[in-house]
Amino acid sequence: MIDYLNGRLVFKDPTYVLIDIGGIGYHVKISLQTYSAIKDEEQIKLLTYLHIKEDAHTLYGFKEEAEKRLFLLLISINGVGPNTGLMILSSLNTKEIEHAILSGDVATIQHVKGIGAKTAQRIILELKDKIGKDVGSDASASQTGFLRSDNKVREEALKALITLGFPKTAAEKNIAAVLKKTTGEISLEELIKASLKTP
Repeated sequence: MIDYLNGRLVFKDPTYVLIDIGGIGYHVKISLQTYSAIKDEEQIKLLTYLHIKEDAHTLYGFKEEAEKRLFLLLISINGVGPNTGLMILSSLNTKEIEHAILSGDVATIQHVKGIGAKTAQRIILELKDKIGKDVGSDASASQTGFLRSDNKVREEALKALITLGFPKTAAEKNIAAVLKKTTGEISLEELIKASLKTP
């Protein structure tokens, strides 16, 4: 099992990073939380989870221990795979997920793409007792905003949503809806997060 990676950050995208370690490039899937926390570090250390299937070995990376612990708890639930776990962690931050589970807030969890009522109830039922004070808090880093008319931000957000499994037309519609409601500036991760929550 690969527990963490420590190397040079070669490329960063809202859904994955490339880390160079001794001339080998590791492709690591990440959540928006980790994307926000990375900033523009040259040297990077990510806690990892290696998911092995017959046709693929996929690395998932986390900047914070609390996020990795929550991810492992989420994927222990029947019906929640690693990609769904990452989708939950991209739609809500660690604190929001913990709060929703502890308060039995099915609607918040169900709002995540790909999570139905039964899965949301199962997550709450099975994790309520496991999530205690020992799960660390996630400090959401504030990000410099971008002008909402910035096409580069719009394009990157669209690419990220498509990577996360949204059809292109639905992704474009969600982004447009978010930008229409936004006054002033919005960062890339705020735009993606809001688009994920747009029905």
